[in-house]
Amino acid sequence: MDKERANDQVERLLRRLDAAWTAFTDSYSGLPEELLAEPGVVEGWSVKDLLVHVTTWEGEALRHLPVVIAGGRPPRYALEGGIDAFNARAAEAGRRRSLDEVLRRQAETHARLVDFIRSQPPGTFGGQTRARRRLRLDTYGHYPEHTAAIRAWRQRRTA
Repeated sequence: MDKERANDQVERLLRRLDAAWTAFTDSYSGLPEELLAEPGVVEGWSVKDLLVHVTTWEGEALRHLPVVIAGGRPPRYALEGGIDAFNARAAEAGRRRSLDEVLRRQAETHARLVDFIRSQPPGTFGGQTRARRRLRLDTYGHYPEHTAAIRAWRQRRTA
């Protein structure tokens, strides 16, 4: 793959990531702090909990993508009690953080993720690679679920 084509591929991926990210952040934009912490967006989770959740999964991408890229296999979540248990522990840890801390971690983690993608050799995230699949599952394929939930919750609250 020539360098120009590889760069175009990365830029398309980053645009896709950014479009999903922007839709996600727009879904809660303008909400006051008390509403960000209000449970009930998704079961007992608040918008703040969803921010922690999305940040956690971006962190998981950063933790496991180097392993995947190197040809390895990350540990299975079953070893940690399953994905639901993993998510519950992360949400609980996030509830102990202030909203400012949650937002700071979110911004830092997302910026690190974008930098990581940019730093990879051409073709790393091309086509149907395992790295692309992991990235999609943890990020731009994951955000829309929570974007839709927040939008639906906002609509229910104002109806």
